[in-house]
Amino acid sequence: MPYFTNTPGPTSAGSTAATGASGLGDITGDITMASPPEDSISDLEFSTKSDLLAVASWDKRVRIYDVSQTGLNSGRAIYAHGGPVLGVAWSDDGSKLVSGGTDNAARLWDVTTGQSTQVAAHDDPIRSVRWFTPPGANAQMVVTGSWDKTIKYWDLRQQQPVGSVNLLERVYTMDVSGDLLVIGTAENHIQVINLKNPGTIFQSRPSPLKWQTRVVACFPDASGFVVGSIEGRCAFVYLDAKNDALAFSFRCHRTARTGGSGTDVYAVNAVSFHPVHGTFSTAGADGTFHFWDKDSKSRTKGFPPVGGTISATGFNRNGSIFAYAVSYDWSKGHQYNTPTYPNKIMLHKVGDEEAKRKVATRY
Repeated sequence: MPYFTNTPGPTSAGSTAATGASGLGDITGDITMASPPEDSISDLEFSTKSDLLAVASWDKRVRIYDVSQTGLNSGRAIYAHGGPVLGVAWSDDGSKLVSGGTDNAARLWDVTTGQSTQVAAHDDPIRSVRWFTPPGANAQMVVTGSWDKTIKYWDLRQQQPVGSVNLLERVYTMDVSGDLLVIGTAENHIQVINLKNPGTIFQSRPSPLKWQTRVVACFPDASGFVVGSIEGRCAFVYLDAKNDALAFSFRCHRTARTGGSGTDVYAVNAVSFHPVHGTFSTAGADGTFHFWDKDSKSRTKGFPPVGGTISATGFNRNGSIFAYAVSYDWSKGHQYNTPTYPNKIMLHKVGDEEAKRKVATRY
């Protein structure tokens, strides 16, 4: 049975090391999606109401695919930005998709009409986009996070933002769950906003991890969030002080060096929560992905290398399919983005035994 063992760590929270799951998962049957983007894949997300998958790419386009529950897939639509696209997000009702990119703009794609229109703008590239529902409102709004060190709130019935918040640094990653908005910025800051009071920073803190943040993901119940960093480590943070004892970090996406001492450490590029079981995945620059259970502090299943960096991941609406992008993550600059580097989207059929919570054995 997989479990975590307590070890000293650099964070104030408890730190653990993940041990291997019993046997690696099988990826030989994973499906390669047809007609992938022509350049690196920066983000992807499934609709929670349909079988549509949105993919953002450095080729300046957003692609929408139909992906059936069996993995059959085909292109549905495509629209363009004026620069590389960095983030996508579906509305809760699945009727609209928002995207943001280096053209400093966010665009809205309508499922019914198939048309895209610009709905937001910043002074610098938009790194992340998310939807949220304001208290007492009957329609969702969009929040955009930018390298101009601001987030902006957009009522899609208006051309100007309805609010803006100045941040300590450039937005690198952002996520929303319920009334919780978590932003990871440059210089390793984490800033938290309660969307019941969206114009005020609720909490500003250094990351619980030593090195730069790559990804943040809110818990589905909005009680906290997970942070993944370039140091091959994840940390779990709870908002309520009474749960401080539950906070911990663990090492992942690291490999022992062949024929020598030491360990190679890889960035955690993506974290996704399973929509049914509440377990989560991590994927990294080492080209592997793993499924975990934070409550039992155990890995439910690990998987072998896929042949390239994994830059983005996501579960479909019922958790039966896990999509992962095998694509250059730009961590080493443009000179390493060679024409031969893999650039594809893979679909893994998720077995219950891979993603269900497990009771950890402790010794």
